[in-house]
Amino acid sequence: MPSRRNFLLQAATGLASLALATRAAARAAARTYTNPVYAGQFPDPFVLRHQGHYYAFGTTGTGRTSDQRIFTLLTSDNLVDWKALGGALTPPAGAEGADFWAPEVVYHQGTFYMYYSSGGGAIGATVGHRLYVATSKKPEGPYEQVALLDVPASKFTIDAHPFQDTDGQWYLFYARDFIDSDQGYRPGTGLAVDRLVNMTRLAGESRTVMRARHDWTMFEKNRTMPLYDNKTFAEWHTLEGPFVRRHGGKYYCFYSGANFLTPRYGVDYCVADSVLGPYSDAGAAQGPRVLHAVAGHVRGPGHHSHILSPDGKTEYLVYHAWNPAMTERQLCIDKLAWTAQGPRCLGPSYTPQPRPA
Repeated sequence: MPSRRNFLLQAATGLASLALATRAAARAAARTYTNPVYAGQFPDPFVLRHQGHYYAFGTTGTGRTSDQRIFTLLTSDNLVDWKALGGALTPPAGAEGADFWAPEVVYHQGTFYMYYSSGGGAIGATVGHRLYVATSKKPEGPYEQVALLDVPASKFTIDAHPFQDTDGQWYLFYARDFIDSDQGYRPGTGLAVDRLVNMTRLAGESRTVMRARHDWTMFEKNRTMPLYDNKTFAEWHTLEGPFVRRHGGKYYCFYSGANFLTPRYGVDYCVADSVLGPYSDAGAAQGPRVLHAVAGHVRGPGHHSHILSPDGKTEYLVYHAWNPAMTERQLCIDKLAWTAQGPRCLGPSYTPQPRPA
């Protein structure tokens, strides 16, 4: 039986070892992150980096933030630790009952421009969704709606993504409905692009970027659409959330496909030699190649944006994914790798990962 002195020495040694292990675990935790990086409702995340700070904007739907604005706004210095700042967009006149989706913000010549869609309520009673732009002199807003970016041929237009080419010209990519099945394409939401005459006006020269043609992008079978005189479509497909990157002299239009509630939902891409296309999705037939669900761990990852880490070198995808109860789409991040097979996200991750450098 150990003496009292030995017992006390063993107890002290054990406590010291526990303290060392606790400190080591704390140091390891400080060097890692685990998704979600913001455990609250934050669909369709877009992140802007400006003067060393990150600003994240997320969909609020018909809801309002605590300050009665539209679009949840977060800020961070490292992409991992986020602080809520309230809302970004002042509700425009007639916004009661309207949905507001998928904000994206760019900075151009001293002004911040926010692009988004809205539908329903008084401002969108005759069509499903239309595109709008709002402006602010500060990244955090408040933003004030200044223009409608209408696409007359479409009754449902969402997910505006502004892109500036190397020559300085701005373009607007977006998702819109196509109800025909010409050339073997599937009816549903597809991707298009138009040139911006200025930051608040489209040229009216819309071109199709990509339409659905693969089984995995199906949103719903036998879908009846009130927008189209209650016509029922045997299959309705969805491509949405475009985001464009120029890499290696080519243009990659990333997008999310399928029904966001299903395990099929994920991120794929098409590629072109010119910003206006034509775009090819060769290799996309089997499912999303960039980001996809992990059975039992991650469901519905997608509607992403791209951002560089604080060192300005490492590219991350910022995306949403469902919580286990499927009551919230939460903010997640993971590295993007440009491989010989094309762009691939090193995720979706659900275990500790090295923090962005």
